[in-house]
Amino acid sequence: MTLMTALAILGGLVLASVVAHGAWSARKASPRQAENLADAGRVEPVLGGSPPPAVEEAAALPELKAALARKPSARLDPLIDAIAPITLEAPVSGELALTHLPPSRRAGNKPFLIEGLNAESGEWELPASGQRYSEFQAGVQMANRSGALNQIEFSEFVQKLQGFADGVGGMVEVPDMIEVVTRAREIDAFASEHDAQLAVTLRANGAAWSVGYLQQSAGRRGFVPGVLPGRLVLPSAEEGAPPVLVLSFDPQAALAEDPHIAAVRQVTLSLDVPQTPEAAEPFPAWHDAARNLAADMDATMVDDQGRLITLHAFAAIGTDLQTLYRALEAQELTAGSTAARRLFS
Repeated sequence: MTLMTALAILGGLVLASVVAHGAWSARKASPRQAENLADAGRVEPVLGGSPPPAVEEAAALPELKAALARKPSARLDPLIDAIAPITLEAPVSGELALTHLPPSRRAGNKPFLIEGLNAESGEWELPASGQRYSEFQAGVQMANRSGALNQIEFSEFVQKLQGFADGVGGMVEVPDMIEVVTRAREIDAFASEHDAQLAVTLRANGAAWSVGYLQQSAGRRGFVPGVLPGRLVLPSAEEGAPPVLVLSFDPQAALAEDPHIAAVRQVTLSLDVPQTPEAAEPFPAWHDAARNLAADMDATMVDDQGRLITLHAFAAIGTDLQTLYRALEAQELTAGSTAARRLFS
């Protein structure tokens, strides 16, 4: 073998080695890919569950019966709502009530609603065609995560309520604004001190994750695609209830044309404590999901300051949550109850 031939062979081997190393490096740096995405088709439940079926319009209005015992409202709660009764001289039709309902069901950023007392069943309900109502009541929520009901919002509520009352020929008994606003501030102060939204960030230790890989890994732990892009949820066993856990990541990656190329390097696993009953064990579910996903995807668990979260830290959080649960129960705002879900929203 001549010297020139030997050098040519050696050069070819070196070139092949460089090409192979480059391909290996590129593959290592690319986002991890899912094996199969066939099981990623479920969607997140919407708050409130499926909408109720439309009320069929009656062919003729039912004959009024003797008044029954009044049943409490299932939608308005004196604990967190300022309620204003509307008295009538005579029952009115649901059609008339629907005609005069305000187009918006909010006063500022506080929700409110108007209910009618069904003259036949004696139950409070949302006004519907084909029914007759002997009186109405309206309630505006006094606090939520946007803060306490203020005087401007209360005045807007009263203005909309008065317009409805005039339309149905009713008289409104408006609660004292100063008392309502003061109570709203008290509720908001309690809620601010007893709110808890836990979050842990999972950061990739090595290669980034593709969206498909992330969906598949989370799917193995019970997560399904959410309504919003960049959101996977662990559904509640209670139909129509908010999800127990939320796994969120960059929505731009979720909307990418090719989910196999879009790279994700961190995700956030969150638990909204007041939204789920303690009996459903949401904290252990949050802890287990964080630990298992970190192991599955080769990630490190850190807090919002980038500090490592240890088993000791999880234990301390669990102890604090027991105190929080008892405080909520003492105020009749048990985690997972309708009132708690509305207040902490």
